[in-house]
Amino acid sequence: MVSNWKKATSIPLEVKEAVLARDFGLCVFCGRKGLPEAHYIPRAKGGKGVEQNILTVCRDCHRRLDGVDRKRMLATAKTYLKSCYRNWSEDDLVYSKWRNEE
Repeated sequence: MVSNWKKATSIPLEVKEAVLARDFGLCVFCGRKGLPEAHYIPRAKGGKGVEQNILTVCRDCHRRLDGVDRKRMLATAKTYLKSCYRNWSEDDLVYSKWRNEE
């Protein structure tokens, strides 16, 4: 049985397709071809697999996002996501077992 956390933080195919279209298939950091697989708020911190939390990134930028450049890259990602979604809020991107997420 799949846990609610895993279900909430995984990226469904329809979300990947929507994010890929939103980002024109290009890494939001460097403009090279990328994949819609990076969480703005990481899965380990309850980041949901929703469009507003997912970014298209190339492999190099994904490694940098998960490493030493994280703080700078997150600032860029936040600005980008806010420009894509009128009411974008980090609070809406975190799964909480205490809230009814169904």
